[in-house]
Order: sequence, then structure tokens, then C-alpha cells
Amino acid sequence: MDPIDTAPDSWEQEDDIEAPTDAQLQSAFAALNVNAKPFVPNINAAEFVPTFFQKGPSENPDSYDTDTVTRVDDSEMVEPVANGEAEMNAEETWEQKEEPSDSEPGGGPIGDGCSTEDVQQEMEEEEEMPTPKVAPALPDAPKKEHVNVVFIGHVDAGKSTIGGQIMYLTGMVDKRTLEKYEREAKEKNRETWYLSWALDTNQEERDKGKTVEVGRAYFETEKKHFTILDAPGHKSFVPNMIGGASQADLAVLVISARKGEFETGFEKGGQTREHAMLAKTAGVKHLIVLVNKMDDPTVNWSLERYEECKEKLVPFLKKVGFNPKKDIHFMPCSGLTGSNLKDPADCCAWYTGLPFIPHLDSLPTFHRSSDGPVRLPIVDKYKDMGTVILGKLESGCISKAQQLVMMPNRHTVEVLSFLSDDVEADDAGPGENLKLRLKGIEEEEILPGFILCNAENLCHSGRTFDAQIVIIEHKSIICPGYNAVLHIHTCIEEVQITALICLVDKKTGEKSKTRPRFVKQDQVCIARLRAAGTICLETFKDFPQMGRFTLRDEGKTIAIGKVLKLVPDKD
Repeated sequence: MDPIDTAPDSWEQEDDIEAPTDAQLQSAFAALNVNAKPFVPNINAAEFVPTFFQKGPSENPDSYDTDTVTRVDDSEMVEPVANGEAEMNAEETWEQKEEPSDSEPGGGPIGDGCSTEDVQQEMEEEEEMPTPKVAPALPDAPKKEHVNVVFIGHVDAGKSTIGGQIMYLTGMVDKRTLEKYEREAKEKNRETWYLSWALDTNQEERDKGKTVEVGRAYFETEKKHFTILDAPGHKSFVPNMIGGASQADLAVLVISARKGEFETGFEKGGQTREHAMLAKTAGVKHLIVLVNKMDDPTVNWSLERYEECKEKLVPFLKKVGFNPKKDIHFMPCSGLTGSNLKDPADCCAWYTGLPFIPHLDSLPTFHRSSDGPVRLPIVDKYKDMGTVILGKLESGCISKAQQLVMMPNRHTVEVLSFLSDDVEADDAGPGENLKLRLKGIEEEEILPGFILCNAENLCHSGRTFDAQIVIIEHKSIICPGYNAVLHIHTCIEEVQITALICLVDKKTGEKSKTRPRFVKQDQVCIARLRAAGTICLETFKDFPQMGRFTLRDEGKTIAIGKVLKLVPDKD
């Protein structure tokens, strides 16, 4: 063995498995040493004897021949040889590989290290796949009515968990992916968070268990196509929540029935109040209140607790502007177990209404004007083989290769392609959440809050406007010169109240004859506001979605209002 010992060190390890074959083939190896060394895998050695077969398709053996010693030792180098022909169509062979892994030539003691890595990679790749798998199954998506649902409520009420559970119940997330999330969540001692990971894709969101950005997903029922907008509940991320609510047709206010949690969310400074008010200001007409965590030991599907939450909420929601008889619907549920989301809950005999998903399906259709001017407020933008923008089409229709104008910059752009909820489409109607790839503009030239319009009917832009404002919460008085942050559709801009024009009587609607010197909490006034930069806006009368706004300062919502008149700039 001495003469051979110098080169093929690790052959000996393989020979321990099949020593007799080595003895028989020693003379053959001496004769075929040029090409036989790379294809030495023990089990299939007979297949690789004809050297001229291998010279054509893979010339690698010849070129690597000089450093046989390093190559046989190094398990990574064996891999390209085992996969010699697979380089042409890697994906197909990986899938085939999965089943006959035992009979693989690389499965010997040397190949073992690399084969486990391969299997891990394959598993990871497979587990990343579930969402695209579902997307192609929606060829009829545009035929169904599109409804955008925003989940709002106090932090930790269970918004993301309910969203994840709905996606699982409607088949948008498969069981295997959820099991993977559950495993990972258990490792972090956060078993109950795994459902929310279907919407909280960001690592930071998963580590802290708090949604930061508005999560997007979609699901379908028999009659409708729903886009889920999962808004953050934390008070630091209210600006993101406003952006999400501005795209919604319908809001789901999630409240926790657990003792103490409902009270915290509903007290002053809790997000249950603020979110409900912001949703109304953003133009959401219909509100479903999900009383979540009914399965909690402190609640145990108690009708008393459910009624208690309802009694406290109704007066407040009425004050915000929702009609309790028409606009609000209450229902109990459990996001973690999925009770009363798709099927009626056995443990909740006292609730006789429809479960959540069937209730959404039974809602009346929303009236939208498809013949109006094109208005698409931009929510987000990024680079991906061109400039891609996200937003909800508020009115009008968009088709491929259409020429549009980006306001307020007046850039002419062309729609190269667009996706409606991750499904490619040729045309889109109002109410759809779109991802558009544009030509003729750079990503740096776009800001959230810009608007895509058709050239024949541009939206108005300017800096100064008159608006009717309701002061909701402010400790001191507000005088001309007061600065705040304006949230109007998807735009966020700093504004200054330059003049107070008159006070409006809440009951009669009469306007005061004299100019007020200041306004305070609970008063309604008409004021002139001036934005720091040019913004796109319309009067509330002409286009409500772009004419309603909120004013925020120091992390609180101070006022809500509507645009009455656009004032042309003197300069």
C-alpha cells in the first residue's frame, strides 16, 4: 500500500466500506489514473469506468488532475464532480435529488459533510417558497370585488395574529410554513407569536413582537378579494398606521377582552381610541370590532365581559362619527385558536351572527367611480429593475403602457407593468392595491405622498389652503403661527396655521362674524394653513379621499379636518 499511500489518503477511508472492490481494481486504477481519480465514488464505480464518456461533457477532471491530494481531502471539491452534469439545470436535479439521496455517489463518509449542507439549503429554499405557490392560482382575481381591510387597535391586541390565522384558514399560508414559524418562535420562547410572523416578516418585528411597518397580504372568499393591511399598534408608529388606514375601505378594530388589556387600550393615551378616530378621518366608513382573546382564562368566552367592552366602546365610536346601527358590527373571536374567524365557535353559543370571514363576504359592495380621473397616491417606492411604486388606485382605471403624470413634479411616466396583489394584470380598476413599474422617472425623484394622475385631468397641488378643523386634544390654546405635522392621504408634511378665519358652532354650523384670536380643545374653526413644501390635495367636496387630513404634534393627534378651498400662491 506504500506507493499508493502518498496520494489517495481518503480513498482508504472509503475502502473501509468496500475493501474487496479496491483490491480487484488496483491494477485498473493504475491504468486509468488520469481520469478515474475524480470519479472514484465507491458504489457506482463501475458506471464511471469508460473514461471517454466523461471527457466530453465535463472537462473539469482533466484540469484539476494535478492537485488530487487537496481535492480528495476537501469534501467541497468532490461536490462539483458528483454534480458534473447538473450544472446545466441545477434546479431540476436538486428536486430529483431529494428522493434518492441514499443512492447518491456523494453519500459516502467524505460526501457526508456536504450532503447535509445541501439538504439544509434545499429545505430553506423550499420553505421560502410558499407565498409564490399560491399566487398563480388567482387568474380570476380582477373579476372579484377588491376590498382593502386595515387591522387597527392597541399594541398587543392580536392584530397580526388574527391576520396570520386568516391567511392560514384561507390557504394563503401552508401548514409547513407555520410549523417552521412555530419551531422558530419556540426557540425564542415566544410560542404564541408564530401566527403573526406570517405578516411581520421583518427580523426586528419578530424579535420584539411589535409590528412597525404596515404588513400586506391578501386572501379570497367566494365573492371578494381582500387585501389585509396590518397596521402597527404602538404609539410611536402611528404615522405608519395612518398611511395604512388611508388605503382601506373597511377597518377591523381589534380589542383584547383580557382583564386589564382592554382598559389600557381604551384609556386616554391608549391606541384603541386614537386608531378608531384616525380610521374615521382616513375615510373608513364601516368598522368591525373584533373582541379578541375570548379564550383567555380571565375571560373564558364570558358574555358579561363581551357586553362590558361593547358598552364602553359604543358611546366613544358614536362620538367619533360612526353610526352604531349601520356602520359598526361587534363579534367575539380568538385569533390564536381561530375560533369564530371562519367557522362558528362551539364554545360561544350566545353569539348567533356570522363568523368573521363569512361576514366580510356578505358585506354590501362599495360604490367606486371607474370613469373618474386617475388618482393613485404613492405609499412606498423602491428600485427593482426600474422604479417600482406601491399604492391604492382611488379612482379611474390604469392599463399597461399608459402615459401618466406624477404630481406635483409633473414628470411624464409610462406604466411598464403592474401587479395587483402580486398577480400580474393588464388593467386595474379603483380600489385595487397596485405595484407599478414605471419608466421615465428615477426612484430618488419620488416621495410618498406624490400622486399619479392622467395628463388630461391633473390633481391640484399647492402650499396654502383653507380648512375646517376640529381640535380634539390639546392642553393649551392654538394661535396663528402654530406648527404641526399634516397627514393627508399618504403625504406627511409640516404645516403652519397662518390665520384663524372664524369659529364654527358645532350644533348649528353658524360661523362667527369676528376672527378668533385662538382656538382650544373641542372647538371647530376655519383656518388658513401653509405647508412647508408643495403638496397634492383636493377639496373635500370634489374628492373626499384627498381632502381629509389629521394634524399631529408631539406624538398625539391634535386635530382632524377637511380642505374647503385651495389658495393660489402669490409667488
